[in-house]
Amino acid sequence: MTTDLEDLLKRNHLSITESRKKILGLFINHTGALAHGDIEKQAGEKFDRVTVYRTLQTFVEKGIIHTIPTSDNMVRYALCKDNCTEGHHHDNHVHFVCKRCGKTECLEDVMAPVVQLPKGYSPMGVEVVVNGLCKDCK
Repeated sequence: MTTDLEDLLKRNHLSITESRKKILGLFINHTGALAHGDIEKQAGEKFDRVTVYRTLQTFVEKGIIHTIPTSDNMVRYALCKDNCTEGHHHDNHVHFVCKRCGKTECLEDVMAPVVQLPKGYSPMGVEVVVNGLCKDCK
């Protein structure tokens, strides 16, 4: 696993640090999305809030993770698939947030709809979040 983490960081021209390996490992070993607070707790006392925030921002910029907005104005983060690159996210899938347990998941097989905008408008992304009850809470 360490080799996979290090390879991913190298491919994205990032130095290999303990904080990056630890945080990236959390995403690789977790199904669904993580909030900043979840990452802080799971990463342990070793990494402060600023380190976690900067690492997340770097991973988003490099196309390693993507953001998921939620109705409570929190941002959650999830691992991107292989086709995302620096500055070019291709995570055009729907996200699901369970209203009971709070679990946030990428629904990879459900694509976001194409939105026809009026002339002169240029879309830069479409974010679709579906709220409801997950299969475990239903």
